[in-house]
Amino acid sequence: MRLLVLAGGFGTRLKTSIGDVPKALAPVGDVPFLQLQLEHWLSQGVQEFTFLLHHQADQIISFLQSESLRLLRNCITNWVIEPNPMDTGGAVANAVEELHLSGDFLVTNADTWLGSGISELIKSNSPSIGLVNVEDVSRYGQVQFDQNYKVISFNEKSNFLASGWINAGICKLSPSLFDVCHGLPFSLERKLFVELVQSGELNAVPLNSDFLDIGIPADYSRFCNWVASGRKGSV
Repeated sequence: MRLLVLAGGFGTRLKTSIGDVPKALAPVGDVPFLQLQLEHWLSQGVQEFTFLLHHQADQIISFLQSESLRLLRNCITNWVIEPNPMDTGGAVANAVEELHLSGDFLVTNADTWLGSGISELIKSNSPSIGLVNVEDVSRYGQVQFDQNYKVISFNEKSNFLASGWINAGICKLSPSLFDVCHGLPFSLERKLFVELVQSGELNAVPLNSDFLDIGIPADYSRFCNWVASGRKGSV
């Protein structure tokens, strides 16, 4: 199944740590983060990638081309460059239109490390969203689902510290969900998922997996230390 990788963000919060490179190429030891991501996705069976790009797209394309005869030698790999920042939903809608996608696909974030989940999402019914349980949902916002594994609410970020389920940054979607987007920017999380919850269509896929978003310096440093330790314990 095709994996669409959201990699067009500006990475503003991480610039003090990584300088003038996109978040996806943040150095982890002597390799870029995206190299570790590709190795990990490949180990889970992904062989078709589409990268959704905007900011510093040339750097990511250069990296992908450099891996075309190595990591990506047996893969179908392409990319779509947004003409303007389209947010997560707009980026996916743009790719659906540009590539004339016709079958279900997975979407994930280039800067989110997820220990597992590809196979579970592939087996799920679209539209579905991967969830992980964390000790503190305040940074991410909480996702709740019922006994039938239907998502029933997305709660906004807050200062209230509590454990719970959060968006794991991976989902399975169908092209038909983007039929009426008209080239406008919009958010998967704040618009499409909310509409799917209201119509009772969004399926929850709870995952027993490591999870880390490297988007802030503290978590980026935490990931680097985890890799340097030989990936001992949970990330």
